[in-house]
Amino acid sequence: MVDVLKKSGVRDAAEGVNVGSDFYDALDDAVQEMIERAVERAEENGRRTVKSRDV
Repeated sequence: MVDVLKKSGVRDAAEGVNVGSDFYDALDDAVQEMIERAVERAEENGRRTVKSRDV
């Protein structure tokens, strides 16, 4: 599986707190699932382009 998120970006977004190493994997898995659902929705609507409304 490809890492979707950059660790530095996650750390920047979680400003003011530390980020545990297990959080990155859990967050990456959640984002992967969101992407898969968005792709399915786009395909169900006859599109080959994933758009913000698919999230």
